[in-house]
Amino acid sequence: MTRNYKIAVIKGDGIGPEIIDEAVKVLDALSANMGFNLEYEELLMGGSALDVTGVPLPDETIQGVKKADAVLFGAIGGPKWDNVERHLRPESGLLAIRKEMGTFANLRPAIVYDELVNASTLKADVVKGVDIMVVRELTGGIYFGQPRELLEDSAYNTMVYTREEVERIAHVAFEIAMKRDKRICSVDKANVLEVSQFWRETVIEVAKEYPEVELTHMYVDNAAMQLIREPKQFDVILTGNIFGDILSDAASMLSGSIGLLPSASTGKGVGLYEPIHGSAPDIAGQGIANPLATISSASMMLRYALGESDAADKIDDAIKKALAKGYRTGDLAAYDAEEVLSCSQMGDIIAKFVSK
Repeated sequence: MTRNYKIAVIKGDGIGPEIIDEAVKVLDALSANMGFNLEYEELLMGGSALDVTGVPLPDETIQGVKKADAVLFGAIGGPKWDNVERHLRPESGLLAIRKEMGTFANLRPAIVYDELVNASTLKADVVKGVDIMVVRELTGGIYFGQPRELLEDSAYNTMVYTREEVERIAHVAFEIAMKRDKRICSVDKANVLEVSQFWRETVIEVAKEYPEVELTHMYVDNAAMQLIREPKQFDVILTGNIFGDILSDAASMLSGSIGLLPSASTGKGVGLYEPIHGSAPDIAGQGIANPLATISSASMMLRYALGESDAADKIDDAIKKALAKGYRTGDLAAYDAEEVLSCSQMGDIIAKFVSK
């Protein structure tokens, strides 16, 4: 019996439409042979939504997302909207939809493919074999803390975490660790911040429910250094919103290209799956964007939202096969390229491999 899923597709701005089209191409090629069917509904968010509706997150998008099984998202933003009021900026739409969807957990894998080990700015022996999952709390902390105020001669934001917020993100990290190498490093600043001391104490309590998982702790400044010095020491990194924002970007560059890495935002309801890179307006419409991060995000969607792990494995294997055969987009052309492909051509290659 065919399994049917509803996917909300938000292409967004810049290169968003190009990379999403390639992910959909791969999903369609895959679903035909894997016993499931995907029904897409295209929705607006970001600058493109602002241009059409006057707001970065229309009510129609919120309602459409809530009816879906998952959301596949491209990227938002660009200089065109830099001077609009803060609450109308494209990025405010993304923050708002995360709140609406209850996606409190951001999962960001940082994987170094053997075929691209020389693409990293670090030595090959440092990054070869790196496979890290950063679990970032997404809807609490200083980005959402109240009160907050901009005054004439000063400004302040408050960093707040509740026990429920820390416990639920910790459970996500421990469940993921149980399926990996059973190691978690919780990152905080407990030597300086009371909120981090609370974070650490709460994580230690949750850890008692997972005796098989080794839990360690690290201050965020040391963690940033260790990611560069010895990244293979990490398996799962658990951390708060602002620290996770910074560390996950740092970890992403271990791979050598931000165009390779996906992310998932999950939680109480529908999950949102997106590449970690931005909208890259400088190359939009040129057909040279790397779609692999978005295709990998589609793989995470299949795995975490739809439970189609075999299909997700096929996408992951297809990407590795394409890289092993020397297929590269322009951002990776300098690294053992046998053939440099456009965005659409790379999508064609992955679609062909998943069809076999």
